[in-house]
Amino acid sequence: MSSTLMVARPAPRLGHGTGFWVVAAAFLLALAFSTVPTPLYPLYQQRDGFPTVVITVVFAAYALGVVASMYLIGHVSDWLGRRRMALAAVLAEAVSAAVFLAWPDVPGLVVARFVGGVGIGALTATATAHLAELRAVTHPGRDAGLFSSMVNMAGLGIGPVVSGLLASYVTAPLTTPYVIFLALFALAAGVIKYVPETVSSNEDRPRYRPQRVSVPHHAKPVFWAAAAVAFAVNMFSGLVGALAPTLLRGTFREPSLLVGGLVAMSVFAAAAGSQLLFAGQPLRRQLFIGLGGLVLSLVAIPTSVLTGSELLFCTGTVVGGAGMGLGFRVALAKVGAVAAPELRGETLAGVFLAFYLGLALPVLVVGVALTALPSLLVLVLFSVVQLVILVWAGRRLAVAS
Repeated sequence: MSSTLMVARPAPRLGHGTGFWVVAAAFLLALAFSTVPTPLYPLYQQRDGFPTVVITVVFAAYALGVVASMYLIGHVSDWLGRRRMALAAVLAEAVSAAVFLAWPDVPGLVVARFVGGVGIGALTATATAHLAELRAVTHPGRDAGLFSSMVNMAGLGIGPVVSGLLASYVTAPLTTPYVIFLALFALAAGVIKYVPETVSSNEDRPRYRPQRVSVPHHAKPVFWAAAAVAFAVNMFSGLVGALAPTLLRGTFREPSLLVGGLVAMSVFAAAAGSQLLFAGQPLRRQLFIGLGGLVLSLVAIPTSVLTGSELLFCTGTVVGGAGMGLGFRVALAKVGAVAAPELRGETLAGVFLAFYLGLALPVLVVGVALTALPSLLVLVLFSVVQLVILVWAGRRLAVAS
């Protein structure tokens, strides 16, 4: 009797072009999931009766997870491989969805958001680099940076609309979105395993160190000014993400969770749209337009709460989102132009860290302030502080460059 030796063959890899779209889809999915809870916070608040300060704590947990992950592991794919890190990040998002389902109380919300932030921090740097490297194989000389930026903004904008729609038309709004995304993450993880690797295997891996921020001496004035602008503009998304759901439901008596999702989406849609609309303008003009839009928004939003105008509130969020997008684009462009080519990645990493710190730290301060002050007063004080920082940072960047 003859016997046949069965040899396991490695699973076939996807082509670089297909792999590009798989990574883009996984990145889009993870970013959409990161904003899914935003319209749902009022439902958690209504169910459990916790104060608004809890929402800011939950929101800040996500931002801190992103910052910690970017600093500690965001660069590790350079030697561990893009595919491996992308897979780990997607699985982290799946864990976050599972925690939302299994532990829907406040401590669980904090843990779920922190884990989700860790996944996003790891995936942002990894997916951005992976997309650029995959595109370089299929379309040499074509920059994937704008595409990555658009995926980023599109994902952030899609999430709240999806959860808002589900919350409006399904019977279990606090579980259905997470079940859907958990299934999608499982599917994405199964496909990512077959995406081509773009980092060469290196047996002599460098000794681990946290993300280094390298800034040439001549570029430090521009870097610090750009970092200050990045910090200041992202304070706005923290303001909208942490307080908008409560303001819409409480101050404006807006019962529709879909409206809350659309308001959150409008911030990121406006950010992406403004980058495209003003792409041909000089950077200095883009900076002034962006900061001007944020100034108008920070006046309009507190005024809308005082006057009870929901239309003014929504208009303010759109204008502020456009300003946020332009301000951050100019900050990255200014730093990228003065950074040494061999240090550009590490220099830009510092701007990203400042950007996400602008999301995390002010929201924590707002959370503490809400324990002692009325929400309207906190909103006004937050807006005034951000106005001061914006004017100071914008002036520094205009002078430095």
